[in-house]
Amino acid sequence: MDAAMLTALGALLASPVAAAAAIYGSRGATRASREGGVLTGYNSLTDQLQEERQELRSDVATLRSELAAEKAESARLRLLVTQLGGTP
Repeated sequence: MDAAMLTALGALLASPVAAAAAIYGSRGATRASREGGVLTGYNSLTDQLQEERQELRSDVATLRSELAAEKAESARLRLLVTQLGGTP
């Protein structure tokens, strides 16, 4: 066999190996991209949930203070009714 024949055989054998490596590499890159997207989505959802939770805590605190004010007003009115001779 001469050098030209060996070079041609080497090229014929190397091309399927290169194609297999490209396919494998492409699959790995696709998987990494997909996993990165999933993690980004997960982090985004987690941030949104934490923001909503903080807003809900704020709303609950506001409602509790409003309820306390309503209870105080109710107690004041009951006392006033009792002082005026009525029954609450």
